[in-house]
Amino acid sequence: MIMKDIIENSLENSYTYTEYRTMVSELLAEGKATGENQTESYLNYSKLGNARMKRLDKKFQLSEETLKLLQHAKQEITWIVLTEGWCGDAAHALPIIHKISDATDAIDLKIVLRDENEELMNQFLTNGNKSIPKLVALDTKTKEVINTWGPRPSIATKMVNDYKEANGSLDPVFKEELQVWYNKNKGENIEKDMLELLQVL
Repeated sequence: MIMKDIIENSLENSYTYTEYRTMVSELLAEGKATGENQTESYLNYSKLGNARMKRLDKKFQLSEETLKLLQHAKQEITWIVLTEGWCGDAAHALPIIHKISDATDAIDLKIVLRDENEELMNQFLTNGNKSIPKLVALDTKTKEVINTWGPRPSIATKMVNDYKEANGSLDPVFKEELQVWYNKNKGENIEKDMLELLQVL
């Protein structure tokens, strides 16, 4: 299947941000996570992620500078974000991605589940892995891929790479450090990355 067909299929299978948030909440009420892994740990990750997203939905605000820069976003683009409700990095990124897309008519945000869109995910692997969240930026009219982002903001990506180089792999100690960084950074790095993706910086 060619890329354009894969993208079209995924768009037909996509959710708005509100629909996605509702789906995750409803599944949690049934004691379920999104995706194929219905284990206790994935359910717990989903609960934690849902709480983080609720907090960011309520409290995170784009800076005045970002709102001004978004006025310069002219090209009509679609952001497809591959994700799952249990993904910790996605819980930090998605509310901010949504607020940016919501602040300009130039962006149409679509969310798709990784495990239901394997063909699309396989086109955008990170070091051979199905790492999420993965944002794919498309020209809305032509459906051509303009750019990608993910699975983590630029500073967090460097932290991960540096830690892997020094220690071989990520362990619970680092994962805790990463959460502390996310909480301290308060979405600033993700906000800046999105503006760079839009080429308005």
